[in-house]
Amino acid sequence: MQIHILTLFPEMFQGPFNTGIFQRAIDRKLVRVSIHNIRDYTHDKHHTADDYAYGGGAGMVLKPEPIFEAVESLKSEIQGEEGVGALPIILLTPKGRLFSQEIGGELSKYSHLILICGHYEGIDERVHQHLVTDEISIGDYVLSGGELAAMVVVDAVVRLLPGVLGSEVSAVDDSHATGLLEYPQYTRPAEYRGWSVPEVLLSGNHSQIAKWRREQSILRTLERRPELLDKASLSSEERKLVDRLKGEA
Repeated sequence: MQIHILTLFPEMFQGPFNTGIFQRAIDRKLVRVSIHNIRDYTHDKHHTADDYAYGGGAGMVLKPEPIFEAVESLKSEIQGEEGVGALPIILLTPKGRLFSQEIGGELSKYSHLILICGHYEGIDERVHQHLVTDEISIGDYVLSGGELAAMVVVDAVVRLLPGVLGSEVSAVDDSHATGLLEYPQYTRPAEYRGWSVPEVLLSGNHSQIAKWRREQSILRTLERRPELLDKASLSSEERKLVDRLKGEA
């Protein structure tokens, strides 16, 4: 996968993609990340990428010209490559649809992504209307810019690429991968300060372990994010378990 990030602050990306799983993915050529400075596509000596809003109001607005030209330049390069299909052009903005594990899975299927980092008071509406194919928010709050949001999206997508994680089932068991929060995890020692690992995990009975983990995922989701259960894929027996737990609560 090739990921292109358009930003006013390329220096913000010097560290996040150079460590751990992400660096290994780059070294193994599973992903490439290219950072593009939006100011490089301006045409005045001051490299002006923003201006005052028509109609007045506080804050500056990102100009459409450098963003359109940056994306069009990238598209001409990418579409010349063999095997390139649809090309998502994603704007990171609080106005976008809320990012999720499901959306991360959708994006991981593409060979190329273009991410645009919003900034200041916003971006000229013509970018929203005539350039981007999708708009994504990572939460119901406002950041100083889209750079941190881009890092979150890229990290979530890349770890879903085949071969990135040490085990192919690691991502399957993650919180939100099945619509539920992940079950509790334990490791050695079996007892620490009087706190013991649940006996079922020491039993070697894999069917019982799987059942326990599933029930714990449901219980944890009910306690912490009950709204997720409305969309989760649960069996009739699991729905009865939820109803019983709600009654006990």
